[in-house]
Amino acid sequence: MSYVFTPPPAVSLLVRGQDDRFPVHRVYCVGRNYAEHAIEMGHDPDKEPPFFFQKNPDNLIVPDLNFPYPPQSNDVHHEIEMVVALHKGGTDIPVDEAMDCVYGYGVSLDMTRRDLQGEMKKLGRPWEIGKAFEKSAPCGEIVPASDIGHPENGAIWLKVNGEMRQEGDLNQMIWKVPEMISYLSGLFELAPGDIIMSGTPAGVGPVQRGDVMHGHIDGIGELVVNVV
Repeated sequence: MSYVFTPPPAVSLLVRGQDDRFPVHRVYCVGRNYAEHAIEMGHDPDKEPPFFFQKNPDNLIVPDLNFPYPPQSNDVHHEIEMVVALHKGGTDIPVDEAMDCVYGYGVSLDMTRRDLQGEMKKLGRPWEIGKAFEKSAPCGEIVPASDIGHPENGAIWLKVNGEMRQEGDLNQMIWKVPEMISYLSGLFELAPGDIIMSGTPAGVGPVQRGDVMHGHIDGIGELVVNVV
């Protein structure tokens, strides 16, 4: 097969303990999936079904790459999240079968141009310019569930320059992993290589050039990213 120009290489993530990499198909993000974060963003977590937005696969950056402060924004926020990586997909997946789709887990950041996202919210427009910009999704290595199981609780936190900013526990997620997969599969046909960024705890806030972000999830790993 020939192309009118050379296609970009496939986006993939490191896998702990393996030479093979995890190829990424789509990136789904769950909005306001921790109650305290929903409250800090001005919403009532008891009244909302899950909702999703997307980033692009090539928004992902792997460890040891810097996060470049993006243009057209003066208010860029960090959001620490657990990644759920799928090796099976389908539609209308029952909750009790959803975990069969999970290959592994990772630590990620959903970087957000909060000022631009806020403008879009006021206008009732999509969030892409606030969420899906270049290198907006730093992501650590994927850790196979065959090695660590399926974490249902454990600390999730983010420090900026050594100062704790976000702190929570995986058990505080409103929509748990199997529920997310099942609900999402009713809206989209999930596929091997899809990843789900599962929401962020309270404490989101701005970063500046020169900051160092240090994220951690118990049992999964760490992620250190420099803002440049």
